[in-house]
This record gives sequence, structure tokens and C-alpha cells, in this order.
Amino acid sequence: MKMKLYNVAYSGNSYKVRLLLHQLGIPCAIIEVDILKGESRTPGFLKINPNGRTPVLDDDGFVLAESNAILAYLAQGTRYLPDDRRRWALVFQWMFFEQNSHEPFIAASRFWLMHKPDNPERADVLAAKRESGWAALQVMEEHLAKNDFFVGGYTIADIALFAYTHVAHEGNFPLDDFPKIRAWIERVKAQPGFIPI
Repeated sequence: MKMKLYNVAYSGNSYKVRLLLHQLGIPCAIIEVDILKGESRTPGFLKINPNGRTPVLDDDGFVLAESNAILAYLAQGTRYLPDDRRRWALVFQWMFFEQNSHEPFIAASRFWLMHKPDNPERADVLAAKRESGWAALQVMEEHLAKNDFFVGGYTIADIALFAYTHVAHEGNFPLDDFPKIRAWIERVKAQPGFIPI
């Protein structure tokens, strides 16, 4: 049975998985879920993922949620996830950083700007996310000043961080002052099998 990915086209978290699937050459049926219409909160979808979030991968009945867990599952045994214990751990360090210190600020700001009405609540939410979003980008910039990729060569750590960083401007985090990040984005785009969001 072909893999199935429950996907939101504009979501960076879904895009991460699509990108790795494409780079690995794994065929996968894409099932679009309209989260804005509440499709991820329906009884049918909640049977697939009780957390009501995308992406979700169904690999012949093995169902896995959480984008970075899916990346790790797909990448095991490939060049995208090192076997060396320390490098493996560093990959996950950066993936946890992405979900805890990056995505809640940069990705969430993008979502609010794209899908929420312009009102005082939105302005307050966006203002609260600014400092931490800039701080995450600064951490990345400093690391990339000494490294071409996050852990040795190109890995799922790069895929995880690329997804929302390359569209950070859509969350009102322009990358003009982050030349090392911009250069890294171009290196990621140059990888074999790259596809745009």
C-alpha cells in the first residue's frame, strides 16, 4: 500500500515531510486537510490523530503524527540522519530547537498574518512573539557563521529548520540582517530533489 500523508499545502510542518519524501524518492498519496474549515477536528480525522493536527503519515497502517517524528522515521538508515551517536543527537537537538524556540514564534506569526483578521488581538499576539523569533534567528545565524549546515552535511535538521525559516518574511521576520541564514537557504535549495513549498 502506498504511503498517505495528511497535509496542509501552505504548512511548513507538512512541507518538511513532502520535501524529504521527494528527496528520498518515496511515492506518497497526498490528502489535503482544510484546517481553516475545521477538517482536522472532525471525528474521522480525530480517529487518525486525536491531537487534531497535521501532518500525519500513514505507512500501511502505521500512523505517525508530529512533523519531526515523521522526518526521523523516514530518514532512519539514510544519509539524512547520521548513524554516529553524537551527530544523531545533535540532529535532534536542532529539531527540538526548531519546535520549541523557532516554530512557536516565526511560524505562528506567519499563520496569524496569513489567516487571522487584522485587529488588536492579532497585534498583541504578534508583538509577544517578536523577541523570541529574532533570538532564534540569531542563534541560527551564529551557528551558520561557522558551519555550512546544522550538523555536518545536509540532514533532517536542515529540513526541519528550513521549512519556516525560508518563509520567515511572511511572518514579518525579514532576513536582511542574516546573511549566513540566507546563504544556507540557497545551499538547501541546491540539494538534489529539492521542491519548493
